[in-house]
Amino acid sequence: MKILVATEKPFARVAVEQIREIVTGSGHEFALLENYKSQGELLSAVKDVNALIVRSDLVTPEVVASAPELKIVVRAGAGYDNLDLPSLTARGIVAMNTPGQNANAVAELVFAMLLYHARGGFAGKTGIELRGRTLGIHAFGNVGRNVAQISRGFGMEVYAYDPFVSPDVITAAGAKVCSNVRELYSLCRCVSIHLPANSETIRSIGFDLMMSMPPDSILVNTARKEVINEDELLRVFEDRKDFFYIADLEPECKTVLEERFGDRILFTAKKMGAQTEEANINAGLAAARQIVDYFKTGNEKFRLNK
Repeated sequence: MKILVATEKPFARVAVEQIREIVTGSGHEFALLENYKSQGELLSAVKDVNALIVRSDLVTPEVVASAPELKIVVRAGAGYDNLDLPSLTARGIVAMNTPGQNANAVAELVFAMLLYHARGGFAGKTGIELRGRTLGIHAFGNVGRNVAQISRGFGMEVYAYDPFVSPDVITAAGAKVCSNVRELYSLCRCVSIHLPANSETIRSIGFDLMMSMPPDSILVNTARKEVINEDELLRVFEDRKDFFYIADLEPECKTVLEERFGDRILFTAKKMGAQTEEANINAGLAAARQIVDYFKTGNEKFRLNK
């Protein structure tokens, strides 16, 4: 089988070499496409591959149509909105992600950004401490659980809401269970979002939730920009002078926010959550192992399009 790693934003070199070893050591052919500049390059590269590993690269219907031999696609990371699941499913192509491999990297970024904000951008101004602050975790998956673990070291008071996770799991991680999402936002001065982007969550965080947060509140988004209702986010900034928004991705309304509320926002230059050497390696190797195992045993544990 021919396995292609196609990454416009490359894996670390050590990750690429270890992926190559996993693939070739299992008797498969390894192919690599890095730093490509057009979809045409990707369409050409997939024409004879049986498996595909991507990062944030878009696997569109055009990509699927150009890959007649494709049997499996693995997104090296947790989020998978870059995969067009309907077109993959229509062709019977297995789609997987690698949940948990980037979780610690994203969780650490939450606190890097919180600390930067709390200390006034390290510009010499008097800041605040995180100890004793209320922190809400919106969605308690792998990243949320890592955020809870790290928060204990800061001495924060932690709450969590996730209707798909047992309350026992949340309390065992040291967080207090909120019965609904409004309760989470109204109790917590800091809320960290870890939702996937899907039909239920897109634009679900809007005016009412943000306005219900306590004074001097901070909303941290290291998930997906689509979960924020940006029209209503702008209304919140208009109505509240004590609201701050920190995100690991630039919103569509970035220009307006910068022009009018520049001292109350912080955005990374590009999505940085998974940008550590460790996460880079972990996700890439997990993707390669899942593909090899699928071809060997048919294991579909992390299949997304069942």
